[in-house]
Amino acid sequence: MSNAVYLCPSLTGDVVVLGGPEGRHAATVRRTRVGEVVDLVDGRGTRCTGAVTATTKDSLTVAVSSRTTETPPSPRITLVQALAKGDRGELAVELATEVGVDEVVPWSAARCVTRWDGERGAKGLERWRATAREAAKQSRRAWFPEVREPLTTAQVAALPGTLLVLHESASVPLSSVAVEGDVVLVVGPEGGITDAELDQLGGTAVRLGPSVLRTSTAGAAAIAVLSTRLGRW
Repeated sequence: MSNAVYLCPSLTGDVVVLGGPEGRHAATVRRTRVGEVVDLVDGRGTRCTGAVTATTKDSLTVAVSSRTTETPPSPRITLVQALAKGDRGELAVELATEVGVDEVVPWSAARCVTRWDGERGAKGLERWRATAREAAKQSRRAWFPEVREPLTTAQVAALPGTLLVLHESASVPLSSVAVEGDVVLVVGPEGGITDAELDQLGGTAVRLGPSVLRTSTAGAAAIAVLSTRLGRW
């Protein structure tokens, strides 16, 4: 079984103290004990492995036995995810993180029922970011995806990389489209992407297969296909 992973912003020295909410979670909720081997990551590629030498109710002390710096995944995959009702947006972020997405961009598409206005938007963004952090730890990642501020359709169209738009009426299968370099993958809301948005986004409209996936699962399925096509898997 692989080691539990905890996020620790500072990983300097041969002995690292994991404190704050993460240390409290590890010591009190996960009940990590002295002698257990854990991984500490900074979310930017550094991974330290070591045995726990001491615990309090709020912290772990870890003696680092190995330290590695992992190269970031390449080419990069950015998921532009339309806002979704209920917890479907968080589910989309969770699944995309587990399959290796590098960046998530919230998108308020024309047919989105949910709107992120004011305080509601700030809370929604923080939920997505917290979901990405927890999913990255669960999947044992050293590189955590960035969840950006929401972008408009025009701003999405200007993102660098090959832009692919998932659309149920597209004739081009994602498995056959030519891809190279960084990819921007756009997933619309449950109501679909409007023709005006397709025109403004540009790029290439692609489909996954004969069935229509929910907005919460389409991104992860497409990222899996792209990861194989791009040699990331």
